[in-house]
Amino acid sequence: MKVVLPGGTGQVGAILGRALTAAGHEVTVVTRSPSRAHDIGWDGVTLGPWAEAIDGCDVVVNLAGRSVSCRYTEENLRAMTDSRVDSARVVGEAIAAAERPPRVWLQMSTATVYAHSFDAAHDETTGVIGGAEPGVPDYWAYSVEIAQNWERAQSEAPTPATRKVALRSAMVMSPDRGGVFDVLSRLVRLGLGGPVAGGAQYVSWIHGEDLVRAVEFLIDRDDIEGPVNLASPGPLPHRDFMRALRTAWRVPVGLPATRWMAELGAFALRSDTELLLKSRRVVPGRLGAAGFAFAHPEWGSAAKSLVRQAGRRHPGREADRLSTR
Repeated sequence: MKVVLPGGTGQVGAILGRALTAAGHEVTVVTRSPSRAHDIGWDGVTLGPWAEAIDGCDVVVNLAGRSVSCRYTEENLRAMTDSRVDSARVVGEAIAAAERPPRVWLQMSTATVYAHSFDAAHDETTGVIGGAEPGVPDYWAYSVEIAQNWERAQSEAPTPATRKVALRSAMVMSPDRGGVFDVLSRLVRLGLGGPVAGGAQYVSWIHGEDLVRAVEFLIDRDDIEGPVNLASPGPLPHRDFMRALRTAWRVPVGLPATRWMAELGAFALRSDTELLLKSRRVVPGRLGAAGFAFAHPEWGSAAKSLVRQAGRRHPGREADRLSTR
């Protein structure tokens, strides 16, 4: 296949690009900073020569959007919204203008669209969209609004010949440098991998290998369109999530953090505590109903797999020593 990845230079783009290229597909990355032979430049806002890559391709997977790992200032929230909505809009314009439009457009979205919840899990049919939950900071509603606008930009695009799927992704776990698994692993190895604010909040996640497999599955399934949760069937409370990660790294103790300590840490890292404190209990209802089987459905075994991969990919890291002990 010919696959185009707008915004494909981030963690998810790297995971997909490697896997799809290894499988023999022709992958083109559309990026603001082209540096490789298969990269094409764009500004994420306007049509340009980059759109020629979409005309005649088989699949578009749009991953473009400013990182959410930042302080949620008014400026950053606006940048997060604009980068997502503008890129989805202009990808839709490129598909609409194509003489040979792709057969499927997979658009990245986020599981954060669902409400902060400790009890019932959210699937695509019965899940509750967030934004009006009691007892949470008012600004958390902005993340939900961003997700809704992001998905709306895709759904309203006039592309009748192209099937559209919105990928409501949970946190993607891979051994890549700078990814969420790498960040959490560093905290664990420093002895700081304990529960945050009691640890009752749920963590939804997906192993990078299952992300790739789910994307390939959705490309092949012409009967699936609309929102699809990309999350493992095993979300778990943060305290259990971190305990399993400590076990995988063979670190016996992790210091807990209170809410105010989390606020200080987030400020120091120029991030926001919503990423830690919002309870995301999301399950893959549509993937499960369609017969998709996860290779890594449970976090304990997935974390051990990721530690082994980290050791192989970065031999100089402590991961190498731990994985062969």
